[in-house]
Amino acid sequence: MFHSYRLSAAMFAIALGTAVPAMAQTQLSIATGGTGGVYYPMGGGLAEIINNRIDGYSATAEVTGASVENMGLIATGDADLAIALADTVEQAYSGTGRFEGQQLPMVRGLASMYANMVQIVALDSSGVTSLSDLRGRRVSVGAPGSGTEVNAEQILTANGISYDDIDEQRLNFNETADALANGDIDVGFWSVGAPTSSILNLATTQSIHVIPLTEDEMTAAIGANPVFARTQLAGGTYTGVDEAVAVVGVPNVLVVSAEMDDDLAYAITKAMFENIADLQAVHPAANETTVEFTLNATPVPLHPGAIRYFEEIGATIPDRLRP
Repeated sequence: MFHSYRLSAAMFAIALGTAVPAMAQTQLSIATGGTGGVYYPMGGGLAEIINNRIDGYSATAEVTGASVENMGLIATGDADLAIALADTVEQAYSGTGRFEGQQLPMVRGLASMYANMVQIVALDSSGVTSLSDLRGRRVSVGAPGSGTEVNAEQILTANGISYDDIDEQRLNFNETADALANGDIDVGFWSVGAPTSSILNLATTQSIHVIPLTEDEMTAAIGANPVFARTQLAGGTYTGVDEAVAVVGVPNVLVVSAEMDDDLAYAITKAMFENIADLQAVHPAANETTVEFTLNATPVPLHPGAIRYFEEIGATIPDRLRP
């Protein structure tokens, strides 16, 4: 007499002596920037934390055009998390600047990760030593849709230099470094954490300098973008740049959609801050990734899941950061 049995897929696999596949994981996409900047390694480090610390989720860092594009990816749901400049995030949330008429009220913060420095780089052989020297020159203002281009235009316009006054090129960080090395451009803008690999590599083969902003130029830039802060690029950051250079800085924010599940937002925030050493091992910019910096520098409301974590550890949430 034969007995009929119905085998589950797992039992059938065991009967055949094959491995049982692991439970499917939910995929998360982290929108970053170009590979020559800091967003990409920071996003990759965060992806590893999610992969190793949050059950049921797998994350991948995606190469993008950076801040402006990243906000659009959050709005359309094509990215689950994104890193973007604070001024770009604020403009997207409020529907101003690049996002005039395209307000993205669903944008929420998880953390402010570190501050960018707007680094204006030229070869020593270029003869360009000041912002006013950019007139008539070939200048990379950053990749299309990047926060670098937003910041470059703000600094230039605030100081009386329009795109009509320069031969603007829209190149990503690696392309900018290559174009400088090849003599195809005279000056390049980077709005990025320091040090950044593309400038580090350029400085190993070329004699470079970072163009300082005068006090008046900084005041004008901050008037155009109040998110800017006076800061200095430390001497020795790059080969040949021995003295500190006066530059403006702007925070970078890790953002998600308000539609992200509260428990997931909580888990990501908790995993990142409780394993911050893993992110610091990827890039030193993560030394700035603190709860205090987040509560001081984030320009949009925090996600309720992030607020839950911060309150759990005893932090006081400013009213402006509550949805």
